[in-house]
Amino acid sequence: MNEDILKGKWGEVKGEVKKRWGKLTNNDLMAISGEKEKLVGALQKKYGYTKEKAEDEYKSFFEKKK
Repeated sequence: MNEDILKGKWGEVKGEVKKRWGKLTNNDLMAISGEKEKLVGALQKKYGYTKEKAEDEYKSFFEKKK
């Protein structure tokens, strides 16, 4: 999912993001606002992922949304 589509559909997918990554708070989700880099950064911070692992998690999750 490209970032423009993610931003447009953020209201629809953020609940699924919250289910997948439960350590992300509502404040985190508001701050992310559908921006890929912010989500990847939040995954790194909350889960201790490397940047590569966070990118892989992002891709894995959003590839299913196509």
